[in-house]
Amino acid sequence: MSIQQEIKSQLAKLLATEDLIVEHKQVETASFNVETRVLVLPLWEKASSEVYDMLVAHEVGHALFTPCEDWLDRYPEIPPSFVNVVEDARIEKLMKRRYEGIAKTFYKGYTELHKEDFFSVKKKDISKLSLADRINLFFKIGSHYKILFTDFEQTLVDRVAACETFQDVLEVSEDIYKYCM
Repeated sequence: MSIQQEIKSQLAKLLATEDLIVEHKQVETASFNVETRVLVLPLWEKASSEVYDMLVAHEVGHALFTPCEDWLDRYPEIPPSFVNVVEDARIEKLMKRRYEGIAKTFYKGYTELHKEDFFSVKKKDISKLSLADRINLFFKIGSHYKILFTDFEQTLVDRVAACETFQDVLEVSEDIYKYCM
């Protein structure tokens, strides 16, 4: 393991305040398994230290704040991708609250990913994307785009921003999914 990988592994463990298992693999993006407590970081050639810090902070957010519960039994109609969009916004907000300096890390990391067109949006009309996709982009790279929402959609965006608990996440995810259908 390179020194850089070891540093990011230690950062993850320190932020999470637990001895997570951190793996560095050839994967498309970072992930965290709330059950096995394994955080996976991608081996990207071009990504800066800021991007890796942002990925660590994001996945540690899941380690700290995403419960290990089988919510699909209670909400079988909601696709996990909808819940993930809302949960991502919630855990990043909570990480920024817990570690105040980390807001700059998220900004720099997402700015770099945006410049590399990681989200594949530079040649797309964002207004034609689904509400869930626009919400995801709003909370990740919204400072780089004017993402428009109808008045009703904006109430859902505001509810996403207000999520404090995982139950809040499930409730607004269900409403977003119903709206999209």
